[in-house]
Amino acid sequence: MSRKPALAVVGATGAAGAVMLQILSQHADVWGEIRLLASPRSAGCKRVVRGVETEVLALDEDALSGVDVAVFLVPEEIAARWAPVAAAKGTVVVDASPAFRTDPDVPLVVPEINPHAVRVRPRGIVASPGCTTLALIVAVGALHAEFGLGELVVSAYQAASGAGQAGVAALRAQLAAVAGTELGTAPGDVRRAVGDEHGTGPFAGPLALNVVPWSGSLQEDGWSSEELRIRAETRKILDLPGLPVAATCVRVPVVTTHSVSVHARFERPVTVARAHEILATSPGVVLYDDPAAGDFPTPSDVVGTDPTWVGRVRRSLDDERALEFFVCGDNLRKGAALNTAQVAEAVAAELLAGGPATGYPVD
Repeated sequence: MSRKPALAVVGATGAAGAVMLQILSQHADVWGEIRLLASPRSAGCKRVVRGVETEVLALDEDALSGVDVAVFLVPEEIAARWAPVAAAKGTVVVDASPAFRTDPDVPLVVPEINPHAVRVRPRGIVASPGCTTLALIVAVGALHAEFGLGELVVSAYQAASGAGQAGVAALRAQLAAVAGTELGTAPGDVRRAVGDEHGTGPFAGPLALNVVPWSGSLQEDGWSSEELRIRAETRKILDLPGLPVAATCVRVPVVTTHSVSVHARFERPVTVARAHEILATSPGVVLYDDPAAGDFPTPSDVVGTDPTWVGRVRRSLDDERALEFFVCGDNLRKGAALNTAQVAEAVAAELLAGGPATGYPVD
């Protein structure tokens, strides 16, 4: 390809879409035309990308014509409908939704972990993992490369923005309802105050002054869809189909940035010193671990940054092969737009080098 590839941003007016436009303006200019697409109700509005005010077009077949790469930052049902349409036109799709993550013919790519996987895409689609998986996988993958991961147990503390703009709006309304009150001292008082006037929004219970141990939809044996996605995505990215993984997802009253408490058991003995060395030199990771000085990652300090931040690294008291640590990652940046942008940029580099447009790598 002698020209810069054309890019479509599908879902340009959403929360992740807004972050994507920032990233496109901040990263190296590898794109030619950038086309902004959204639902018909958003068509005609304008957004700034690379310093240029650009009109948003309605998502339809015509709007997808002539595009080399399309990033999808839309709900699962929209991606499931339109990504194959784009791929059928010869466009390489990079999808941030869950629609294709478990499809064996769709690679699930994190550039710091499995960049090679992006080149084999039989359906013309590349999937990006979920925001919680992305908060932990770069750090876990770096340690796996050294010690060999044998088991993973995580508790994920998910921000309200993981439920979209409706989640953020619900949390802010609930916080306003309880601010300056004495609520939180009697059973059900927060639920009554929030539920009567504002409702709990997309959450299973009030999020203000509370945590809600549920995210996603109910699956077999009491697991949630979010918890099972973390398991499936981690296995696929690390190419460990039999890896034991257990996850518990908890919504917390944080606007943006997911946190994860990680118990990782490895095939070989580990030390904190060696784990620190690995994490401190791994791309996409910031080691921030000095509890004596009060240095460890928190969502309010990490929000708006790109890396996975890691702290509280400890060797398990009862197992020389296990580590405990805490990670934070902005769920709208690396957890959505940034990873998608990185994958799309890898595809762009391949196209510019004369690689295939839709599927199999060149021998």
